[in-house]
Amino acid sequence: MENTTLLKQFYDAFTKFDAEKMLSCYHKDIEFKDPAFGTLHGKRAGAMWEMLCSRQEGKGFKIIYKDLITDGNKGSLTWEAFYEFGPTKRKVHNIIQADFTFKEGKILIHHDDFNLHSWAKQAMGLKGWLLGNTGFFKRKLHQQTSTLLDSYIKSKS
Repeated sequence: MENTTLLKQFYDAFTKFDAEKMLSCYHKDIEFKDPAFGTLHGKRAGAMWEMLCSRQEGKGFKIIYKDLITDGNKGSLTWEAFYEFGPTKRKVHNIIQADFTFKEGKILIHHDDFNLHSWAKQAMGLKGWLLGNTGFFKRKLHQQTSTLLDSYIKSKS
């Protein structure tokens, strides 16, 4: 499959919360990385998308993607997520820069980058504004997302 088509398939599936179709775009040795989850490999990266899709469907979560570019075994795009965060339902608009490396017609490396401090301010208000730019906040966030992912994986087995 051509790489541009592959990325469109991945993000079109994401807009429909179709984790299975998303994961069919990933190479078995996938490496995913972002500011919230850190670095995830293989089935753990897939489980993260399954968890996100299962938790967001029907909750007003919306994404759009644009500026898709592929060149050889590399690609990039910008995607934006719109959703409500946590029990207070704070409105979040997160702008993510995604970079990809392809191998054997699949996504081998998927790195998402976004401004964690900006996200924290939107998602957590004053607390996020005060702490969202600190190493402490990033470590705590990775701990929380890892625990959530572990619980999700355990619930599926």
